Amino acid sequence: MQYDLKKYLPTTRKEMDLRGWDEADVILFSGDAYIDHPQFGAAVLGRVLEAAGYRVAIVPQPDWRGDHRDFTKLGRPRLFFGITAGSMDSMVNHYTAARRRRSDDAYTPDGRAGMRPDYCTITYSRILKQHFPDVPVVIGGIEASMRRLTHYDYWSDRLMPSILVDSCADLLIYGMGEQAIVEIARRGVCHDIPQTAYLTDTQPQTDTPAILLHSHEEAVRDKRCHAENFRLIETESNKIRQQTIIQPVGKRFVVVNPSYMPMTTEELDSIYDLPFQYLPHPKYKDKRIPAYEMIRFSVCMHRGCFGGCSFCTISAHQGKQISSRSKESILRQIAKLQALPDWKGVLSDLGGPSANMYGMHGKDKTLCEKCARASCLQPQICKNLNQDFRPLLDIYRTVDKLPYIRHAFVGSGVRYDLMSEEYGRQLITRHVSGRLKVAPEHTSPNVLKLMRKPSWEHFLQFRDFFLRINEEAGMRQQLIPYFISSHPGCTNRDMADLAEWTKRMHYHPEQVQDFTPTPMTLSTTMFYTGINPYTMQPVYVARSKQEKQQQNQYFFWWKNEKKVSHKS
Repeated sequence: MQYDLKKYLPTTRKEMDLRGWDEADVILFSGDAYIDHPQFGAAVLGRVLEAAGYRVAIVPQPDWRGDHRDFTKLGRPRLFFGITAGSMDSMVNHYTAARRRRSDDAYTPDGRAGMRPDYCTITYSRILKQHFPDVPVVIGGIEASMRRLTHYDYWSDRLMPSILVDSCADLLIYGMGEQAIVEIARRGVCHDIPQTAYLTDTQPQTDTPAILLHSHEEAVRDKRCHAENFRLIETESNKIRQQTIIQPVGKRFVVVNPSYMPMTTEELDSIYDLPFQYLPHPKYKDKRIPAYEMIRFSVCMHRGCFGGCSFCTISAHQGKQISSRSKESILRQIAKLQALPDWKGVLSDLGGPSANMYGMHGKDKTLCEKCARASCLQPQICKNLNQDFRPLLDIYRTVDKLPYIRHAFVGSGVRYDLMSEEYGRQLITRHVSGRLKVAPEHTSPNVLKLMRKPSWEHFLQFRDFFLRINEEAGMRQQLIPYFISSHPGCTNRDMADLAEWTKRMHYHPEQVQDFTPTPMTLSTTMFYTGINPYTMQPVYVARSKQEKQQQNQYFFWWKNEKKVSHKS
């Protein structure tokens, strides 16, 4: 296949020369391989800047060892450097819940490990500041976003200050960064741009009331201070109209500006209409990139999640409000996908963070503007939530009728506590590839409450529904439940009860997720402090390696039974 290099963002000086550029306006550095697809943040930001009239180059996975030539090869940008660690926090990418080094990296050609450093954002930023001290550095992506204030770092087992402190960056974009990065390009590194954070020597005076957190040093000294900080941060982040958040650190102040309003459908459509190639950059030739293989024929239909799961970073990063694409935009993307090499008529996913939240919002949006609930589903479904599945069903059925579609699956997770008979039937009979994965996570009422997940009874009801629809349709599909061990609040007794349930239902879980504390989630805050920030009551935590292993082993009762049967 012949590639036109000028259709990709340039990654080398030679590619810049092909475009007749003597310099770039913005140079992006990413911990991921460069895949020109709207599922990858660096590509999206590059295309958005390009559409706004800026010259953008990208350096994927630069070699941070040695002479740093990858950081200097494109010269200095006219405006600023942008940095993202990639689609995952680099420490989550590198290490298991047991703190063992992973042997692969899904976002790297051939799945090769070791192509990005630990604490990737900090390393890249420091190197650029070393070589170009007068050029502004803007950091963003999930790693920077979730580390914008004092946070617990599981891998060093300590509270770390805002990533702005250690990175020496000039500005941080949190959340989805399209609007902020264009405004930075237009206005420069200013301290009044929404959805950004910065360090300053003096406490700023704001036009509206601001939230002053306990200092980083106070949070380090007293876990209760860190718990109180988290409650304030999460509560404010869940609002549509937010206040400025200020946290002292040393003799300086981290200032987090309120976010932009949720994107409109028109704004989101305009991003997906940009000229993505939907392929990895030609420099990778025939090398396989696992993360791309997984999503290459997938469509993300919306952003945001109002589930509010305690251990999840999606709503904290993308926001609680749902921003949905139009049906026309989705169909245009599918038409582009079917023209790609190796298209076989199968869409792997018509989804989103939670696939069945598409198009949902508050019936009365003025009530949403006053709301600070972390979840619209827990402890009960909000009465103001519009649970209309008709727009989503219309898309499913339209896609099903396209002549070049053999199957259109929903590979993303679905909320089984957000379901209708009609939607469930359409999903199960038309869009499941033989196995439907759902995430009850646990059976214990106490643990589920701390997780902000629906009751175990909800799962059992959905299981019965799933089996009934399969029987009526003459199908024999599997329902695959996901569980988490050693989540805060979970005891050995709770795990024994969970194991009993899985045994009773003849589930043999091959893979079980041991809880991994990731920065800036409620679950991680409980793990570190041993306190529920919303009640300030103690929470049991399985913290040691031995305690975590004991809980995890409860899942594998069936393996022990096999051993006994073989011996007998």
